[in-house]
Amino acid sequence: QVQLVESGGGLVQAGGSLRLSCAASGRTFSSYAMGWFRQAPGKEREFVACVSWSGGNTYYADSVKGRFTISRDNAKNTVYLQMNNLKPEDTATYYCAADALISRLRRGTSGSWGQGTQVTVSS
Repeated sequence: QVQLVESGGGLVQAGGSLRLSCAASGRTFSSYAMGWFRQAPGKEREFVACVSWSGGNTYYADSVKGRFTISRDNAKNTVYLQMNNLKPEDTATYYCAADALISRLRRGTSGSWGQGTQVTVSS
């Protein structure tokens, strides 16, 4: 498994931006698909975005398309989530995940998860 540490969360006003980072250590980062999920209080964890091991393929939840961008830097063992035009409904704890299979990653059944970083968007 790979160890994951998220950072970059915080409090922002609606319409603002944040960039989350997820630093990975352990096994070869570049062989893993990487993704972001989020969980709001009282709700189930939901898929946000993911990127293939090469960075060539990205997938997004409909709720964030056009506002969020996932990217990765394999030289730095880091994946990013640029979040623009944030809305109060984006408020959640955001988790980074890794998996060798992007299909399994998108289902949220990956074995490697970070501890999460809180994002709060005020109206």
